[in-house]
Amino acid sequence: MNAMQPHDFWQHIHPPESFPTSGDLTDSYVARLPDGRQLLLPIRVLADGDRALASLIINQASFAVQDALAEALAKKIVEFNIDVIAGLPTLGLTLASAVARHLGHHRYVPLGTSRKFWYQEDLSVPLSSITTPSQQKRLYIDPRMLPLLEGRRVALIDDVISSGASIVSGLELMAACNIEPAVIGAAMLQSDRWRDRIETLDERWTERTVGVFSTPILERTQSGGWRPAP
Repeated sequence: MNAMQPHDFWQHIHPPESFPTSGDLTDSYVARLPDGRQLLLPIRVLADGDRALASLIINQASFAVQDALAEALAKKIVEFNIDVIAGLPTLGLTLASAVARHLGHHRYVPLGTSRKFWYQEDLSVPLSSITTPSQQKRLYIDPRMLPLLEGRRVALIDDVISSGASIVSGLELMAACNIEPAVIGAAMLQSDRWRDRIETLDERWTERTVGVFSTPILERTQSGGWRPAP
């Protein structure tokens, strides 16, 4: 496929089999949605120079792509009979709001990293992210939102699950509120690294985590391209 400009990624959902999924990759990874349609993701090289990951920044995607991913995720979690969506900041909020609308909900519960003066410190946990590892943040829930979650079937939504750090923080915050989500959802499950971290809380969480699509760690080939690592 032809090289794409940085601003061209995440803008179109392509028909099935628009792009080949075998052979060396160059600048793009072809993600396959459940219905066979394709989405091109940029390849981001990791610090060692020999490995890379496919990337998704959902708030830079077109509205059509955001809507397609939200609809696909809503279809994946509808069987869990969800009453309310809780979204993780920052990019997870874009997806969570759209998924809630596709499920026919009138609102959702956004978690946040900005502490309002009426928040309670015991209803917060440390938060880290693979994309912002040097920033020390805390994850909060507005205490006024608790009645929306208590005794309800909750879906905890993030845009991408990669290292698992953000999801673990979300689960720890839910536990501090005496809430156990029914399912965890994301647009992209980025490699399998998240599994080990999430299983430190409970092995059941891997079975209750769903994504629209999964992407592997990539390794550099002798020709200078990329392929999924074994």
